[in-house]
Amino acid sequence: MSPPRVIVALDFPDAAAALALARRLTPALCRLKVGNELYTAAGPAVVEALVRSGFSVFLDLKFHDIPNTVAQACRSAAALGVWMLDVHALGGRAMLTAAREALGNAPDRPRIIAVTILTSLAANDLREVGIDDAPGPAASRLAGLAQASGLDGVVCSAVEASLLRSQCGPDYLLVTPGIRPASERRDREEQSDDQKRISTPRAALDAGASYLVIGRPITRASDPSGVLRRIHEEITA
Repeated sequence: MSPPRVIVALDFPDAAAALALARRLTPALCRLKVGNELYTAAGPAVVEALVRSGFSVFLDLKFHDIPNTVAQACRSAAALGVWMLDVHALGGRAMLTAAREALGNAPDRPRIIAVTILTSLAANDLREVGIDDAPGPAASRLAGLAQASGLDGVVCSAVEASLLRSQCGPDYLLVTPGIRPASERRDREEQSDDQKRISTPRAALDAGASYLVIGRPITRASDPSGVLRRIHEEITA
């Protein structure tokens, strides 16, 4: 079986809930993402527990600070045994380079990717913070900066994936959040979801995505493993 391309977002308020969900999944079909909510509540211990369970863990803390601080944070993340971590591309070239250099060159080092434009932001949101580009051109520029700084890939929406795949080449990692299974019937709560640039799993992969970040459609399902299996079948058909 090929390595899993689905990353399940463990957006839970405590370790018990996150670990309970992880026990219903299998490392053969997914990797796991630990973000700010869970990490703030549970700390490094939950990451270490997931790694011990055999999962590849994406530590999604989006480091964004002065270069030395981010470099030290990346070293600490690597010590937890994570498979991948991320930083904000808007931190600039010096910060991105320091983050990458902090991880060394061992073959098993964590992959490091940069957040380009958050999938919750549309063109009017970017204008409010002084970015005059639309999301696509802005993501393209930041992806180019991240690649020039030695990073392994970027976080982007599936809407930008085709453009960035063409720009950055076949081996660059494109990690796409905002994924909704084609079969999902979105309820009223999901209609108010804060993701604005979304896609189905198959469409995201066809556009060039390397990995798909999927949260609530799996984590809030009555049968998370069943939903994960169906997504796996959809993207491997």
